[in-house]
Amino acid sequence: MRSTRQALTVLAATMFVPQLLLAQANNEDSRKVSGGGIMVPGWMGKIDAKEVKAGLTLSDAKLAMEGGKMVVTTGPAVTYWNPANKATGDYTVKATFNEPQYMNVNSHPHPYGIMIAGNDLGTDNESYLYCAAYGNGNFIVRGFGPAPFQMNGPRGGSNPAVNKAAGKLQPVTQEIAVTVKGNDVSCAINGTTVGTYAKSDLVTAGKLKSTDGVYGVRFGHNTDATVTGLSVSKP
Repeated sequence: MRSTRQALTVLAATMFVPQLLLAQANNEDSRKVSGGGIMVPGWMGKIDAKEVKAGLTLSDAKLAMEGGKMVVTTGPAVTYWNPANKATGDYTVKATFNEPQYMNVNSHPHPYGIMIAGNDLGTDNESYLYCAAYGNGNFIVRGFGPAPFQMNGPRGGSNPAVNKAAGKLQPVTQEIAVTVKGNDVSCAINGTTVGTYAKSDLVTAGKLKSTDGVYGVRFGHNTDATVTGLSVSKP
């Protein structure tokens, strides 16, 4: 009986350690980017509320242009937009995201992607939706209304269409597009639709005010990546 109890104790400990290490990785603190701020004319940004509570500011992340590429370096998790970039009715917003060195400044994969339906951005009443990819084959669809909300679970999901980096510090590229068409909102990554959601499940109390609004980009914390080809098109 005693040996059985000891075996169970060892088994429980071996199961607990990986969970503890995962929790520690997921609790990775956001860094402060040297020389941060917004260097792209007309663009604005806002970091997440939890980042503000941790004492970080928008200047602790960086948005710049280099050779026709928008370069994002975080820092705190942040959403960037230009108020002039608006989409209404049926539309598709797309861009290409490249992480030159996968996980170069973090202990686990972090996402980046397209933001749409931005209303009251930069205020406590802001609302928007985003679809973002990770360099490990996962993607996540989330939004902010009066509170954050999830559309494909708290940790997102995997899809074969999402590209995987060959390894840490290796490059990975994702082409992401979010489409509003009729009663549906869908996200496509590398040409494959990975999720579709009814507009009625999005434009409702506690979520979006409308699918009409400003579009931009969304980045998780501690991430270095570039954005090219950000644009909107009509069907």
